[in-house]
Amino acid sequence: MLKGIPKLLSPELLKVLCEMGHSDRIVIGDGNFPAETMGKNAKVIRYDGQDIPALLDAILTVFPLDTYVDHPVNLMELMDCDKGKVATPIWDEYKAIVTKHDERGADAVGNIERFAFYEEAKKCYAVIATGEGAIYANVILQKGVVK
Repeated sequence: MLKGIPKLLSPELLKVLCEMGHSDRIVIGDGNFPAETMGKNAKVIRYDGQDIPALLDAILTVFPLDTYVDHPVNLMELMDCDKGKVATPIWDEYKAIVTKHDERGADAVGNIERFAFYEEAKKCYAVIATGEGAIYANVILQKGVVK
């Protein structure tokens, strides 16, 4: 046990977060995200049954976001056919969590078109597979410098 480390962060995830360097990225995928496919060249960490907001909050407690890019947090953009039909209230939760941990607040959050998101996910250092039930709940975090 360690002091000050959220209990939700497993030793495996802490190790991966520690191994990551400046500008490395990690995907937190919802329950529908093809984590094993996208993570063929990455470390895949299973967090089945876990929702993303609590995990995101725990990660951002120890994980600095990159200050050298406009959007160190990126969400999967809605497909045109889903715009106006699919609600994404989880994005507001994410923005509130990011605001808690980064002075840029919601401005640190961007969107990436769905298929471009998949291509970016394939380049990430690690992928966390969660049991999050919300759709379009996937997020990519880019690590910054510890100051």
